[in-house]
Amino acid sequence: MAATATLSSKFQISIPKAIREEAHWSAGQEFVFIPKGKGVLVMPVPELSDLAGIAKGARKEGYRDRKDRY
Repeated sequence: MAATATLSSKFQISIPKAIREEAHWSAGQEFVFIPKGKGVLVMPVPELSDLAGIAKGARKEGYRDRKDRY
């Protein structure tokens, strides 16, 4: 589905209704903007409750962190 939007004079963009409805986005939801080459990836910031259990089964020991990098 192709959808377009225009940047306003206040540097705002309205997300087309079809996109909002398909993604189940609502007013007041927070988003993150990730630069990707000449474009930007826009993703909703997840709620903390959505992250519960995301690392289930992850090793608690033997992982690398910032201290053991070059």
